[in-house]
Amino acid sequence: MSLKNDPSDSEEKVSFESKFDDYMGELYAKLLKNLHSFFSYLDQKIPKTMWVKGGLTLFFLAWIGTGIYIVDQGNRGVVTQFGAFKEITEPGPHWHLPFPIQDVVKVNVEKQRYIEIGYRSGDLRKTNAYLPESLMLTGDENIVSVRMAIQYQINSAKDFLFNVKNVESTLKQVTESVQRGVVGKRPMDYLLTEGRSQVVSDIKTEIQQSMAKYNTGIMVTSVNLQDAQPPEQVQKAFEDAIRAREDKQRLINKAESYANEVIPKARGAASRMVQEALGYEAKVVAQASGEADRFDRLLVEYEKSPSVTHKRLYLEAKEKLFSNTDKVLVNLENGNNMLYLPMQQGNQGLIPPAAENASRLQKPDNRENKNVNKPKRIRRRSGEAS
Repeated sequence: MSLKNDPSDSEEKVSFESKFDDYMGELYAKLLKNLHSFFSYLDQKIPKTMWVKGGLTLFFLAWIGTGIYIVDQGNRGVVTQFGAFKEITEPGPHWHLPFPIQDVVKVNVEKQRYIEIGYRSGDLRKTNAYLPESLMLTGDENIVSVRMAIQYQINSAKDFLFNVKNVESTLKQVTESVQRGVVGKRPMDYLLTEGRSQVVSDIKTEIQQSMAKYNTGIMVTSVNLQDAQPPEQVQKAFEDAIRAREDKQRLINKAESYANEVIPKARGAASRMVQEALGYEAKVVAQASGEADRFDRLLVEYEKSPSVTHKRLYLEAKEKLFSNTDKVLVNLENGNNMLYLPMQQGNQGLIPPAAENASRLQKPDNRENKNVNKPKRIRRRSGEAS
């Protein structure tokens, strides 16, 4: 069967059909003329047999009436003339030359037809696998049982009736061939898990391309993968493998969830530590720069007046030292007593001014001092350094 139409053959076919139509028209006209002549002859020769003429007339009208037909909605009427294609008629009432000159075949072009591959659904509640069609090899040389349903409808009534003898059988054979070719290129895990939709799409595309090459006049509307499982003998082992794969995926998802929770926190803590380090760096550098500037200014003043600067630095150092302690022991010159100063109470205003305390220190009094605000005098132990 040629898949391409030759233009010269088409022109010859059109010319032949035109001549054939003219010939049939002339034949029909001659038939009517002969019938008219026959009835006229009966009128002249056999006037008593008018009932014969009426019967023949009724038979002729009935025969003409057999050419009337009605095409229902969703159907197309394919008119043939002596078995050859004549025309296609749309839904509605029509008339064609009576049989055996012309005939009409009504084709439903909107009905959804389907075929089953790998199973037979005789009972709607139960489907049985048809092993010769369902078993096939995958790309990794495993055996898998595939059940598939193909839905199609007619898009060209002429091609459907005249180009292929048995369209359904042709579609079934093409589907089995395409199905085995597509499944044989994929591994079993891909077919049974995430690759089902892609496999169905590839099968549908290749089936439609193959049927279009044969000009079958049908259009594949859908391919439904009913089931794809390993054979019953290894079903339990395969289910164990599926459960193990699901457990693996579950653990992976759990680990990813934990990582998504911990990593942002760790990154935030790291960023905070980096910012704190940068802040500390800036602080230390600023302090060091300030100390260096202060030392430079102090060096200038020291070069101008060394003794005064030395005295000021000494006093500032003692002030800083005494500000951080709450107890001070004062060793008086030319005396055997040591003075204890509670600096913490002094800072709170509980002791008299320093001038008053100094005057009292210069006048030793052996009497017991009953005023809690007066400084205590502690006698040195023998042998204690002054």
